[in-house]
Formats: sequence, structure tokens, C-alpha cells
Amino acid sequence: MTNKTGKLYVVGIGPGGSVDRTRRAEMVIEKCSVVAGYTKYLALVEDLTTGKELVSSGMTGEVERVKAALQRAADGADVALISSGDAGIYGMAGLAIELNESLGFNVPMEFVPGVTAASSAGALLGAPLALDFAAISLSDLLVPWEMIKKRLEAVAVADLVVALYNPKSKKRVAQLAEAAEIFLKYRDGSTPVGICDSIGLDEERKVITTLDRFLEEEIAMRTTVIIGNSDTKVINGLVVNPRGYVI
Repeated sequence: MTNKTGKLYVVGIGPGGSVDRTRRAEMVIEKCSVVAGYTKYLALVEDLTTGKELVSSGMTGEVERVKAALQRAADGADVALISSGDAGIYGMAGLAIELNESLGFNVPMEFVPGVTAASSAGALLGAPLALDFAAISLSDLLVPWEMIKKRLEAVAVADLVVALYNPKSKKRVAQLAEAAEIFLKYRDGSTPVGICDSIGLDEERKVITTLDRFLEEEIAMRTTVIIGNSDTKVINGLVVNPRGYVI
């Protein structure tokens, strides 16, 4: 496989709404002749893809989608491979790098950052990530659940605020309950928890609750859950993790 003149751009499109896309992301998508992505994410950028070749696949078709994008770039096209949020955070960037090398495409690549779920949810809630925090995905499709539990335990012990990605799906419900049990071993049940969904879209939803009550809320695959630490507080309806300034 030899590259001609094409290039693969791996682009984060933010949480979903057009106002949360970066100008650089829009410029790259507009200049590419091919746009590849998960079907639902392509729908979020359809205002930028008129007349372009679209390469789409379902939720579990990541490998095939990236291979197709690399092939079109190797054939000479400029291709935008899109991810929600930031493509380098639970997105397509890592897979694209690996397949580009392992399959021998060796096409030029450029990575365009986007607003990731943790920061967009944090902004909606206030400032829960103002100090040290961790991000952990609860999806065990690629990482064994036992390893995820070790990471949750370590974060809970360290009293870090945590942003939970992929917290729950129709078939995967026990993991979030286990995560809650882990954090309740080290944190008071009144610890603030923020739940954000469909950020930037018409159906945007935000709930501020507590560690001992948050499982009662509606939580799905695209929900972001932010669990506070021992210093996190709610001030005038906004969640904040104080940085320690003397005020």
C-alpha cells in the first residue's frame, strides 16, 4: 500500500451541538472530500458534509471504519475521520495510529482536538474539575472489568474527582452500581454527583445529586457522570471543587 497525496485528519467534533465544535474542526471537515464516522456522529455534522463522500458504520464497526478511512486516504483523498468529544480521549485517534502502521498504509495524519465529555459536562455543572481529577470509562468491551475496578479503587482512595465515561448501557448495568459501592467505601453519601446527557443538543439534561442517590437517575451510554471528592461542594446550584485559594 502506498500513499499518493491524501491525508487522514482525525477530528474531535465536541459533545454534539454545532456551537461546541472548534473552528479548526469545521475547517478541516469542510476541506476534506471524504468524511468517515459513526452514523449518529455523521448526522451531527451534516451541515458540513453536503456533496462529500460519507463512510459510515455502526457502534461496533470502529476497526472497519478506520480501515476504510485509511484506504481512501491512501488512494489520494483528504479524509476526516470524526469522533465525538476529543478523538484522542476514548476516540479514534489511537486506533488510527495503530492500523496505519500495522496495515502498512503509512498515510500522513493530523489530529484535531475537540471538547471532550469531561470538560463539557464540567462546564455545564460549574467547576467540578477545577483541581486534580481522573477520567475512567466503565465500558469493559476492551478493558477487563477487574482492571477497571482496580482503577476505580485507586481513584477513590486518592480522593480524586472522577469523570465516568460510558457509565451504563441497556445490557451493561451492574458496573455502575459496583462503581458506586467502591466510592461509597471512601466518601460520604452526601458527596455531590453531577449527571449530564446530550450536552449542547435540544435534549440536553443536567442533574446535580449525591453519591448515595445518583443511581436513581436516568443514566445511559452517552451520559457523563462526575463524582466529587471530600472537598467538592454545591454553591448556588453550581458544583465546584475548590483549588484552595484563601478567600
